[in-house]
Amino acid sequence: MNLDLTGKNALVCGSTAGIGKAIAKELAEMGANLYLMARNEEKLKSALTEMDSSKGQKHNYVVADFSDVSNVKTAVESIQNPIHILINNTGGPPGGPIVDAKIEEFTAAFSMHLLCNHTLVQGVKQGMIDSGYGRIINIISTSVKIPLTGLGVSNTVRGAVGNWAKTMANELGVHGITVNNVLPGATATERLSSIIESKASKTGKSIKEVEEGFNNAVPMKRVAEPHEVAAAAAFLASPAASYINGINVPVDGGRTGSL
Repeated sequence: MNLDLTGKNALVCGSTAGIGKAIAKELAEMGANLYLMARNEEKLKSALTEMDSSKGQKHNYVVADFSDVSNVKTAVESIQNPIHILINNTGGPPGGPIVDAKIEEFTAAFSMHLLCNHTLVQGVKQGMIDSGYGRIINIISTSVKIPLTGLGVSNTVRGAVGNWAKTMANELGVHGITVNNVLPGATATERLSSIIESKASKTGKSIKEVEEGFNNAVPMKRVAEPHEVAAAAAFLASPAASYINGINVPVDGGRTGSL
């Protein structure tokens, strides 16, 4: 099985922490040259020091604020080398019931997730076409399959991103570019810790009780570690996944109640 990414350039968004950082580490270990993208330059510099370079990989970073589509466009246009692998990944919208959501919350989430993803694809697709190698991987959520309680805005926007990705896969497949979605379940990241703390505060339960609730909702009785989600994305980025296109891959320990 060919998992070698030597000579390939990967742009990994949201790569200073959590799932994004774990994906960047996996791709570097497979030989890829990295461009890390996030809004905090100091964290980007720190993350770069953790990336494998034992095969002569060259890593760099690009500062971009995903709350500003034009800023993301400028950032991706600043990258001179062709990008062969694009990991679309950014933090999810705040939680809350959909009936209470403000219009501005939908607009902001749609811009941050779908419009930024689209802008990045437009910025890298020609390089993928010209080089004959393209992998676009979107880190979304299992809510693409089944909406999650209390995440109204996120459920809505994640579904839009999923259908955008499938349409993009249909159009770019002729160029040998694959577009796939990784759907993480509950994963041990800073975001999950924040959600647990918020739920504990609202319900009066202890942090431990809320954590146990998340664990018990999964057939494997635990949440994922970031590297476990990263492994799925890394495989989809590899030459071995050349004929896997337009699919959703849940990485949730079996929690999602559908195939």
